[in-house]
Amino acid sequence: MMRSLWTAASGMTSQQIAVDVIANNLANVNSAGYKTQTAQFKTLLYQTSQAITTSANGATKPVGAQVGLGVRNSAIATIFRQGNMTETEVDTDFGINGDGFFQVQDANGGILYTRNGSFTWSPMGDGVMMLCNSEGYGVLDSTGVPITLDSSEYDMSKVMIDTTGTLCYPGETGQPESLGIQIGLVQFSNPGGLEKMSDSTYTETEASGPAIYEADNPNIKQSVLRQGWLEASNVNVADEMVNLIVAQRAYEMNSKAITASDEMLQQANQLKR
Repeated sequence: MMRSLWTAASGMTSQQIAVDVIANNLANVNSAGYKTQTAQFKTLLYQTSQAITTSANGATKPVGAQVGLGVRNSAIATIFRQGNMTETEVDTDFGINGDGFFQVQDANGGILYTRNGSFTWSPMGDGVMMLCNSEGYGVLDSTGVPITLDSSEYDMSKVMIDTTGTLCYPGETGQPESLGIQIGLVQFSNPGGLEKMSDSTYTETEASGPAIYEADNPNIKQSVLRQGWLEASNVNVADEMVNLIVAQRAYEMNSKAITASDEMLQQANQLKR
């Protein structure tokens, strides 16, 4: 009976983690580029009460008797499903259709990866404008260098990009001409291995593998960029509400198992009286 108490308690703890993950998904339902997460579980060790080869009379048994000791969280997986494209009509908003990630450089010089393409041109001094995210981190080009333009030569409101991420500017004829700068998009062999940071950003890990530059690898499927659009969160509210109900019911069932075990212990104690 004491074993059942701890087993049910492990179930309640695991379901609490599931509710935490669902709550985070619902909280980020309007976060651009956010990818939904799901809690995964696995059973704990089993305790053998009777081996397969033994029985009361010494006969060979086809099956044994093992009792599980509960459950725990094994992983919180990220579902990198494509989110819906939302039109914003903002020239510095870029939506990715594909498996690519933007690269941004943080204040310490590290590289972060994100699907959130809400950028802006930020003045850096001496007339230099840098393409940055909302945190002020510079967006990197296909060579790993922050994207900058001279405001004395270019009107930032006229800068355009094509579907490959190449920056263009109207020429003498008024037709867009390439500036020789391409937004750097990368992919990962195992995006689920990326370490999650704040602001829908990720960092590279050994599990994710190194970043694969799309510009240098024509054999991989290239992502498509859309200017004036953002990729919305891929959270499905209906699914999350169903998952929340399932987790809540599982939590309640484990709490009832604890109550039942407690009542059995009370009855066992009363046998002494």
